[in-house]
Amino acid sequence: METNLPFCGLTEAAARRVREAGNGNTPPPSITKSTSQIIRENVCTLFNLFNVLIAIALALVGAWSNLLFILIIALNTVIGIVQELHAKRLVEQIAVLTAPKARALRDGELQEIPVKELVLGDVISLESGMQIPADALVLEGNIETDESLLTGESIPVQKAPGEELFSGSAAVSGACMARVERVGADNYATRLTQEAKAAAPGHSELLTSMRKVTRFTGFLIPPLGLLLFLQAYFLQGAPLFNAVTTTAAGLLGMLPKGLVLLITVSLTVGVAKLARSRVLVQNLFSLESLAHVDVLCLDKTGTLTQGNMQVERMVLLAETPPIPLAEWMGAFLTHIDDNNATFQAMWNYFPDGGGVLEPTAKIPFSSRESGAP
Repeated sequence: METNLPFCGLTEAAARRVREAGNGNTPPPSITKSTSQIIRENVCTLFNLFNVLIAIALALVGAWSNLLFILIIALNTVIGIVQELHAKRLVEQIAVLTAPKARALRDGELQEIPVKELVLGDVISLESGMQIPADALVLEGNIETDESLLTGESIPVQKAPGEELFSGSAAVSGACMARVERVGADNYATRLTQEAKAAAPGHSELLTSMRKVTRFTGFLIPPLGLLLFLQAYFLQGAPLFNAVTTTAAGLLGMLPKGLVLLITVSLTVGVAKLARSRVLVQNLFSLESLAHVDVLCLDKTGTLTQGNMQVERMVLLAETPPIPLAEWMGAFLTHIDDNNATFQAMWNYFPDGGGVLEPTAKIPFSSRESGAP
């Protein structure tokens, strides 16, 4: 789509050079853990270490029938890994489905590109209902933005040429052309996100209690295990096989394998029940936090929904309008210089304007002039 603007955006070659210079709109770090991190956090625990060391000692003396307990440990670990990997995949799928796009002026034409491909100095087109993809400066036009996610203030803010737009806000009415002033980690919304990530992780009483038990037994198991083995092997003169199995039996009783499995299975059942109601649980112990909730307050975030209105029906105040309503509304919508949610709904209700407009035609802001068809 060609434009008749008094300014031009970047060329593709110039945008590529700017991106290679490190001034691209690099997306923030992933909000999910990596696969290796999930596996490491579930496998490399003190509880698993003690059980694996006991299993190795039993395997070295050939006590294979006494190794069944390791299946409980493996099952507990696998359940935790599978649940977190499942949640990670769903979160990443949602991120792909809701990946925002921007309209940038490239090579003299408005092109729809992923937000991550924006670069410093790009000229972008913004209209009602669009999210501000990066901190920008208004060049032409007037626009109202909703900055409630950034400031908590629900009243729309009017933006005129020369004023700054903040990423993370959304256009609620009007249209404008703006130049990208900050990208990537320098964006206002990205800085807020990074500050929020510095908050302490959620607290789990079950997890904390289990770690306390493991730490306490961790101080006792090494010296006690050594004493039990020396007592059985040297003082009682038991064979090596019997000394190892006897020591392992005493130490395994100090590790609450059954309790760990019970907690994991209980939480897994709860997560599965929530999943049937299409609730995404990213961590097993998140269910414990939900159990402490008395009142859950929800607000429309706009992540998976859109703030669009739809006309349900039309009521005529006069039985015989002087001219066909569709034709009158088509002329009105053609020449009105507004595109808030109400006008967008009217556009969709009168797509052809009674012959005045082409079907599904939308007049871009940059082409709207007095008398423009």
